Amino acid sequence: MTEKKILPTVWHPYSQMKTAGQPDLVVSGENVFINFADGKRLIDGISSWWCMIHGYCHPELNDAIRKQLDKMSHVMLAGLTHKPVLDLAAKLVNITPAGLNHVFFGDSGSVGVEIALKMALQFWRNRGKPEKNRFVALKSAYHGDTTGCMAVCDPDEGMHYLFNDSVTKQYFIENPPDGFDRPASDIDAYISRVKAFFEKHQNELAALIVEPVLQAAGGFKIYSPIVLNKLRDICDNYGALFVFDEIATGFGRTGELFAANHAGVCPDIMVLGKGMTAGYMGHSATLTTSKVFEAFYDEDPEKAFMHGPTFMGNPLACAVALKSIEIFERDNYLEKIKAIEKRLKERLLRIESPKIKDIRVIGAVGIIEVNDAGDLTGFQDFAKGNGVWLRPFSRYLYTMPPYIIGDKELNRVLDVMEKWFC
Repeated sequence: MTEKKILPTVWHPYSQMKTAGQPDLVVSGENVFINFADGKRLIDGISSWWCMIHGYCHPELNDAIRKQLDKMSHVMLAGLTHKPVLDLAAKLVNITPAGLNHVFFGDSGSVGVEIALKMALQFWRNRGKPEKNRFVALKSAYHGDTTGCMAVCDPDEGMHYLFNDSVTKQYFIENPPDGFDRPASDIDAYISRVKAFFEKHQNELAALIVEPVLQAAGGFKIYSPIVLNKLRDICDNYGALFVFDEIATGFGRTGELFAANHAGVCPDIMVLGKGMTAGYMGHSATLTTSKVFEAFYDEDPEKAFMHGPTFMGNPLACAVALKSIEIFERDNYLEKIKAIEKRLKERLLRIESPKIKDIRVIGAVGIIEVNDAGDLTGFQDFAKGNGVWLRPFSRYLYTMPPYIIGDKELNRVLDVMEKWFC
């Protein structure tokens, strides 16, 4: 009789389950620390995939959840509404770039992007131009893991290249020149090439989607806000919507409340997630201008936006998001982020090693790019042995700490990153 294989019950993300090994068991979190069943206590240097901006077990956020739970945990948003969703929508309209006046909620970042893409397609259909049904994205883009999102992720070096034959073919343009402070003269040739692309394809383009200023999971590439201003003009001139994916960059991560603020640009559609609920609940918000909204605002039922995630506008998620934004504003988190950025630059930019290709910092993001992914093999265990949770991928060792991190804990994270190379 063949012995039955005992296989893992929980299927973990981005992992070859046969070789991944047993994951560490977390029992609690507090402040910037993750506590493990074996007694380990690690500083979370990546905010649990960039969302735990206030750290763990924040008393005010916990209280906001409890208070809402005593009223109701959930109610459908179709035909009904509630105060937390009304208040959060009003707050998001107030703090995002002027012109984003309408909010459609989803239950994850990927769903938020799917909503944005679907809105853009139906926008042109409702406007009588169904032939405008293609998207253009940047090389190195990452916009999520669902099917529509995969189609606008980098098809060559992105994590979804295996599905190139299965997803809808979209267009990709080259990355903007590297560097936040890149002078406009260095950008002109790039913009000319982008204009030529739009000139050729303008009749079929529904929208351009970008991660503004910082491309995150596609390689942590940083580019000038000037590019966003130029791309805004191109979209306007050639009749394409401009979509900002601010799931990773929103709520202060790049040093401004939203990355769009670096350029003073308002997109037609903006997607928010991750830090919006401070890691407490899965939720997203897709905001639009009135130009977009009015294409759906009609007596014709076929022009309605036929989309509705079950948990959109979840009262618990809205309540914790409102409290998170209140804390962010009240406690002047942008100043905290400036202090983190200063320390990241002081500590990381001085590291030298033949293994390092580049080091870059923006806001509360510090990246060390190595020449070969093999140069980071074993780093995660090394970091754990030194009291820090960091999870590099491919050629990128990075930190995106909670904004509440203190100097002592931040220096410990940076000590680990430096010691690996020195």
